[in-house]
Amino acid sequence: MNIFDLTGEVAVVTGGNQGIGYAISKGLAQAGATVVIADIVGEKALKAAESLKEEGLKASAIQVDVMKLPSLSSLVSKVMAEYGKIDILVNSAGVIVRGQAEEVSEEEWDFAMGVNLKGLFFCCQQVGKEMIKKRKGKIINISSDVSQIARSGISVYSISKAGVSQLTRALAVEWGKYNVHVNAIAPGTTLTEMTRGFLEKNPDVFEERKKANPMGKLAEPSDHIGAAIFLASGASDFVNGQTYHVDGGATIW
Repeated sequence: MNIFDLTGEVAVVTGGNQGIGYAISKGLAQAGATVVIADIVGEKALKAAESLKEEGLKASAIQVDVMKLPSLSSLVSKVMAEYGKIDILVNSAGVIVRGQAEEVSEEEWDFAMGVNLKGLFFCCQQVGKEMIKKRKGKIINISSDVSQIARSGISVYSISKAGVSQLTRALAVEWGKYNVHVNAIAPGTTLTEMTRGFLEKNPDVFEERKKANPMGKLAEPSDHIGAAIFLASGASDFVNGQTYHVDGGATIW
């Protein structure tokens, strides 16, 4: 028996069209799951799903705006109508607001909290209702290493990700009795499309981040696949409310 096998499972991945979300989508599909990529840009979600299908993997796409509850409700209804269940939810949709705290606008605050916390909570809620009904489910939230450590220039992002880790614990307490597991992955600085562009424009920050990591390098999106498969599979059936730091040891010191 392969306890990491996800054959027959249905996984919904928000923000699954690029970066960490796409890497996890591909990893779950390679482990046997049918993956539904949900993103606010429907064309990008469809393109990502088509890329997976070209590799012989099972995938589809649905457009969703995580900041709007009716959109999340529609997402769940469509997946349930198509597949009859949702076994795995990965909340990877997220945004980052950069800038010193004294310069952050109310609009920037609302946007970051709206996507990173409000959207994540209500996605968990809408999918969680279906998982509670069948007494089974795995929810994986994408937090960040800055949920635990402080870094200049991203205060609002850090606050939102700290909220993700605490929300993960709160939902685990409430839903554990229904056999719904809620855990999180906290990536260190990862060379996604968005982050790589920022670091290339700021080479001093790039070098600083590498030196601050015990492994002397930064993560690639694929480095987070293993943790996701573990938390989505039967291998983690007694793991609940945890935030796994996949950061090369950056939060050690």
